[in-house]
Amino acid sequence: MANQPSTFSERELEDHIVDSMVSMGYIQGASNDFDKRFAIDKVLFWQFLQDTQQDELDKIIKFSPNDWQDKILHRLDRVIKKNGILHILKHGLSVDDAAFNLLYPAPLASSSQKVKDNYQTNLFSITRQVYYSADEPRKSIDLVLFINGLALITFELKSTHKSQTARFNALKQYQNDRDPKEPLFNFARCAVHFALDNQEVYMTTRLAAAKTFFLPFNKGSNGGSGNPLNPNGFKTAYLWQEVLAQDSLVNLLNHFVRLGCDDPDIKNPKLNDKTLYFPRYHQMNVVKRLMTDVQENGVGKRYLIQHSAGSGKSNSITWLAYQLIEAYQNPNNDTAINATEIQKPLYDSVIVVTDRRLLDKQIRDNINQFSEVKGIIAHAERSSDLRDALESGKKIIITTIFKFPWILDEISEMADKKFAILIDEAHSSQGGSVSDDMNKALGVKDESDTDNSNDDGEIEDNQDKINKAIEARKMQGHVSYFGFTATPKDSTLEKFGIKQTDGSFEPFDLYSMKQAIQEGFILDVISNYTTFKSYYQIQKTIKDDPKFDTNKAQKALKAYVEHTEQTINTKAAIMLDHFMDNIYGKNRLNGHAKGMVVTQNIPMAIRYYQALTKHLKEKGNPFKILIAFSGSKKVDGIEYTEPTMNGFEESKTKDKFDTDEYRLLVVANKYLTGFDQPKLTAMYVDKKLKGVQAVQTLSRLNRSAPKYGKKTEDLFVLDFYNTTSDIKAAFDRYYTATTLSEATDINVLHEIKDNLDSKGVYEAHEVIEYADLFFGNEPMEVLEPKIDVFADRFNDTLNLADETKIEFKMQAKQFVKLYGRIAAIIPFNMVDWERLYWVLKPLIPKLNVQSTEDQALDELLESVNLNTYAIERTALGQKITLTDDAGELTPSNSNPIGVYDPETTEDVLDKIIEDFNKHWFENWHATPEEQRFKLINLVKRIQEHRDFDYKYNNIEDEQTRNMEFANMVREIVVSDRRKEVDFYKKFVGDGNFQMAFMHSLRMLVDREAGEKR
Repeated sequence: MANQPSTFSERELEDHIVDSMVSMGYIQGASNDFDKRFAIDKVLFWQFLQDTQQDELDKIIKFSPNDWQDKILHRLDRVIKKNGILHILKHGLSVDDAAFNLLYPAPLASSSQKVKDNYQTNLFSITRQVYYSADEPRKSIDLVLFINGLALITFELKSTHKSQTARFNALKQYQNDRDPKEPLFNFARCAVHFALDNQEVYMTTRLAAAKTFFLPFNKGSNGGSGNPLNPNGFKTAYLWQEVLAQDSLVNLLNHFVRLGCDDPDIKNPKLNDKTLYFPRYHQMNVVKRLMTDVQENGVGKRYLIQHSAGSGKSNSITWLAYQLIEAYQNPNNDTAINATEIQKPLYDSVIVVTDRRLLDKQIRDNINQFSEVKGIIAHAERSSDLRDALESGKKIIITTIFKFPWILDEISEMADKKFAILIDEAHSSQGGSVSDDMNKALGVKDESDTDNSNDDGEIEDNQDKINKAIEARKMQGHVSYFGFTATPKDSTLEKFGIKQTDGSFEPFDLYSMKQAIQEGFILDVISNYTTFKSYYQIQKTIKDDPKFDTNKAQKALKAYVEHTEQTINTKAAIMLDHFMDNIYGKNRLNGHAKGMVVTQNIPMAIRYYQALTKHLKEKGNPFKILIAFSGSKKVDGIEYTEPTMNGFEESKTKDKFDTDEYRLLVVANKYLTGFDQPKLTAMYVDKKLKGVQAVQTLSRLNRSAPKYGKKTEDLFVLDFYNTTSDIKAAFDRYYTATTLSEATDINVLHEIKDNLDSKGVYEAHEVIEYADLFFGNEPMEVLEPKIDVFADRFNDTLNLADETKIEFKMQAKQFVKLYGRIAAIIPFNMVDWERLYWVLKPLIPKLNVQSTEDQALDELLESVNLNTYAIERTALGQKITLTDDAGELTPSNSNPIGVYDPETTEDVLDKIIEDFNKHWFENWHATPEEQRFKLINLVKRIQEHRDFDYKYNNIEDEQTRNMEFANMVREIVVSDRRKEVDFYKKFVGDGNFQMAFMHSLRMLVDREAGEKR
């Protein structure tokens, strides 16, 4: 019969799937063979047992000749209802004295011929239009996949050509028309249920009527959701041609699908207390790709996996860890070594590096689900633990970011062992900028530990810590590295990425932020972005007119006005009013929503906390505020710590913030990365955010929370520092793929070294002598005096100019950072660089750099006062649209850095103040003189107002004073509306401008009242 024209129907899709699977070796089952009560293909079920295990069947027949089949089926049914289908497939079925295998496992490279032969006897079948209900016999499901007669997977099909989609119609069919009480749809009776059409695939492991929750099972397209074009067929063909190919399906059952209870409060969980985990496509795909590459290429490669937040990295890491301990080299006839090595696993141990306590438990629980051998996991807190774990047969060893350097030390001494290191570095520590533990592990006190550190500097996250640890030691040939991150830095791409023919670097695997957002696993944090611009006017408080460096003075003045009480109070009031009106007052997340205030440094965080607490008290303290920062800090002569301000131990802050009692958290650097709080919906930013730090910080809001009904519409960002273009530039780099344009030009190290050598701080022979002592393991009391000699020359003996000192120290830091990054990956050894590196590491903290300009700037700040402050909203709830192009990074430190300031000019204080006011009042229609006149005039009229003394000046209740002051100001502004039209429109049309202007006005009124008193 000739082929008929296509009707683009669901039936045609069904025909194609069945024909394709039969061509792959599947049996086409008969719908009439389906047993509705036990959810089996009764013909193939008995055929499999009779063909493979007749001896075991005979044991049952001997004592139950008339009902032996019923006996087996009832036992099968009870075990599945208690433990699920996965238990039966992995552990078999015991009936009386008989033991049945219901799935023969896939053989390993080292498996016997019998194991290989048994695997070939498994029966894989696909049956269409299965009538599954005894009560409603006309109801059928489109397809059911069976293994050895056991129902394993169900399918509902739709055709988009008939205006029917998987996303809507197939999902609704499962939710509304597939009763989970039917045996076929009982929880854990099947491993997974697929809803698909010719475009997309969705899956669920638990049917629960209208509450059924489906996940996408799509490959992704153009960095986003959906599936790519398939020139050879349907976009969804990968499901039946690749995922459900027999070997792939058995691999999924043995190494991915797991049934477990994640609720620690349930001590003896029943089947319905558990969760059945089936991997999402990208999780399955990355693990399979990594395993294939490892088995083809052996030990010693590096892999970068760029998987977005919401990708389920925890499960991906645990699935990979378990499979790596069973990885074998693929046979290769070209090498004799493979013939003997083929029987041995590739890795002696798999080491997982993380700082997440939950991942530790997850790995342990997951492995127990997969492995027949218990007790194969250990923790390594110190180097001796690693050796102990290996000697006791531990295959998976978990360690932390902070212990990682010791682990590397031990590994370097075990050249006869092979390791896989899985690095979960994207969830950074909740500590501050730099970890003391990591610095101690590296043997050097980092200068940023001191009070001279720049609070505005970029946070050192776990990516940096891992890189630093590896940098100190050449990457070992007997170790494979697998790095997981959502936001790779340039150094991470260079170290772990795949080098392309054009010299660029790319990740091995990608699951993008765009895809995670479009698939609903994370929320779009920049879809509702509001920005503000501040306006300042300062005045001189001294008669003299001293000169200062213009550029540095402008920066110092900006920092000064940002930190004043007036500025912070105004912004804090805007933040709190927004949170009260739009978050707390709207009962978002069913009344559980929270916010975070991100500040520039610890002193500013403390002042914000104080201002917010004060404003909250005026509102009756409906909730509480927390602050988070590391160590102690003096502000206005008072010593502050996180525990003393919050009233409890620092370790309790995270858990306390999770309660409804606390709604706002004020931070500087702490909690900006790795802090997973799904109830966060609002962020108030008063800090420069750039690059990866912007993405990591704002991504604290992106966690989805179906439990609370969290949606993108619930997210708010109010940014007082950055523009929307700043944020777009940062996110564009990580929205889809991230690449590195080229490798670091290592020749810059020659230039830096020449510059450093020329200053006379050390002589070449002294560097060699010190290195010999250092690598000869001489004690600290021998090394320290050598470094002190170099430091003394720099600080005193050589009488170096301030600029020369600054440049030397900057370039010394650059050399250490750049050489440390590339030392682990350059194909040759530079002995001179290595020696200098170990001299500079302890020398840098001893180099004293002081500038007379710093003292001058202190004098500058003592010579001015903030006269006027106002704030204007520049973008309201803007959706920042990102580009789909891959983000490209460039290597940092590509040129020697130094003190280059050819345009340095000095101006007198009056000119500096004039320029500052002009710049920071720019685009505000009133000139500084006009604004000053307005304010002075308004102050005078308020003081002369009939209600000023009675309702404001003589009232103690702060809330009443606020209200009455606002009433007086509004009355005056309204009365002047005809002669001040522009000002009136701005005042009544922009609530934030109104609040800031009124705040400045009140400061002047109260100041004058204080002076009179």
